[in-house]
Order: sequence, then C-alpha cells, then structure tokens
Amino acid sequence: MPLFIKIGVAVAVALALSLAATPMAKKLAHRVGAIDVPKDTRRVHSAPIPRLGGLAIFLGFIVSVLAFAEIDAQIRGILIGAVIIVVLGFIDDIVSLRAYIKFLVQILAAFVAVYHGVVVEILSNPFVFSGDEILSLNFLSIPMTIIWIVGITNAVNLIDGLDGLAVGVSTISSIAMLIIALITADPNVAIIMAALIGACIGFLPYNFNPAKIFMGDTGALLLGYVLATVSVVGLFKFYAVVSFAAPFLVLAVPLFDTSFAFFRRLIKGQNPMAPDRGHFHHRLLDLGLSQRQSVAIIYSVSGFLGLVAVVITIIDKMLALILVAAVFVAAVIIFFALRGKWSKK
Repeated sequence: MPLFIKIGVAVAVALALSLAATPMAKKLAHRVGAIDVPKDTRRVHSAPIPRLGGLAIFLGFIVSVLAFAEIDAQIRGILIGAVIIVVLGFIDDIVSLRAYIKFLVQILAAFVAVYHGVVVEILSNPFVFSGDEILSLNFLSIPMTIIWIVGITNAVNLIDGLDGLAVGVSTISSIAMLIIALITADPNVAIIMAALIGACIGFLPYNFNPAKIFMGDTGALLLGYVLATVSVVGLFKFYAVVSFAAPFLVLAVPLFDTSFAFFRRLIKGQNPMAPDRGHFHHRLLDLGLSQRQSVAIIYSVSGFLGLVAVVITIIDKMLALILVAAVFVAAVIIFFALRGKWSKK
C-alpha cells in the first residue's frame, strides 16, 4: 500500500473509532462517577461535565497504530508506556490521585520507553561556529530523556483548561511532526502521528465549546506522552538541521505555558506544582476574550510555530537559526506588550 494512502487510512480508522467510542466513554464516565464538577476559579465551565473522553482517543490511536505501523522495539516501548499512562489517567479521573503518585507512575512509563530504546543520545550543535556539529549527551542521555517525556506529558495536561484546547494543540503538533517525518523519510513516525491526528479529530466534535465531554487526565496525559516519546524517535535524531529547535517549536505552546507557570509560582514564593489561574488561556479570558476566541488564538500560535519547525528542517542551517531567533524576539516583544494589559486586570 502506498505510504500516502496508508497514512490516510490510518487517520480514517482512528477518527472513526474515536468518534464512535466517545459517546460510550461518556456513558462510562457517568457510571463510574468520573465527572468534572466546577469547584474553583480555574475551571471555566459552570456545569458538571463527564471526563474519560481520553479512552476514545486511546482506542482510535492504539488500533490504528497496531494495524498500520511497524511495531519495532521503540514503538513497543511507547505503546506499553501509553497503556500505563492511560490506566493512571483513568484512575485519576475517578478518584483523584495524589500528585506524587502520578509523578512516579509517569517516570515509570518514561523509563519503559527508554528501556526500549527511546533515548536522546546526541543532538545537533546549536552553536554554528563550533567545530563540533554533534553534541553527545553521554551519561545524561537517559535522565534528560526521562525529564523530557515527563515534562511534556505534564505540560499538555496543564494546558487542558478550555474546551478543545489541549486536543486541538496536540492535533496541530502532530500534523507538524507528520510533515517533518515525511520530509525526513520516516514513514513509521508519520503513520503513528496520523493515528494520533485521526483519534484527536474524532474526539474534537464532542469537545469543542460548549464541550459535551472532557478527555480528562486519561487523554491529556496520553497525548503528552505520545508526543514526547515520538518526538524523541522522530525529531531529535534528525541531525542535518538544527534539530535542537524542531521539537521545542512543535511543542512550544505547552512548554512555554508550563515553564512560565513554574517560574511565576517560584517568584511569588508559591509551590511551583500548585495549580493556579495564571495560565496563558486564563490570561486571554481575563482580557475579555471568549473561550472560542482564546482557543483560536492559541491554535494560531501553535500552528505558526509548527510551520516554523517544518521550515527549519528544509532550509540552510544559518537561515534556520535566524528564523528561530526572529520568532524568539517576536515572542518576547508580544509577551511584554501583553504583560502590561494583564497586570491591569
């Protein structure tokens, strides 16, 4: 079967399964009590909404991957880790586990992937004037990979604060990674991303504002974990360009939001892991934007950064660095321009 047809079928199968399974996940959520009840100002919905939509995403994703991808050692490790993450999210959506328990299980899932060969061992050198084009992580490779996987897993979970936000951003990131996989001739990663895209799109009609169901930690942790692990397999290994930048750009929205939240809480003397109402999407709402407008803006930012990630894989290294620097400068200017408005709210 030609690759493009295979990718299309993988998207279609995952989409159909996710779309069909979401109503069943909604019924299950009501049956087991996995309901998100608005209890604080962080939540923007006013009525109880069932969780567990992530189960539908997982079903569409796993079936499509098993049917169309080549299951080598790395992919096996990713899938086993994904099952661990989904079980963790499922339990947490019902009984709300303690943070340290979730953290330990996430480390376990990351270690499973690492054990099966999902490891960042070398990077292209971002310092273009250095004589070494490759940076070897050596003994840091395993801990850095685990930190990356756990960090991205939680980052995607933390941006899941508006209807359709996290699943939409994950879809955009997956599309960028699929395109890069095609450019770099990595068909297996392309198929895996196609499966994730289809599973996310199948769930989106139920999750757009006003949402009928949330994907919960079951889905948000799954999306973060898959994006993190597949980025190790499909982005970090591409050394012919500034590969250090591509995965960060593809996942820039959850990465920046989480990093900003972490340091903001530290500066204020708060627990850096404690939830608050200071995320990017909350700040857009505080500016007077609606949920749909806020989500559209974040989609646009994510899409632009994903496009930049695609572009730097096909242009000259120096031009790529100039482009990344320009994006960074623009982001800093926009941040400080908006900070004044946010501080007045």
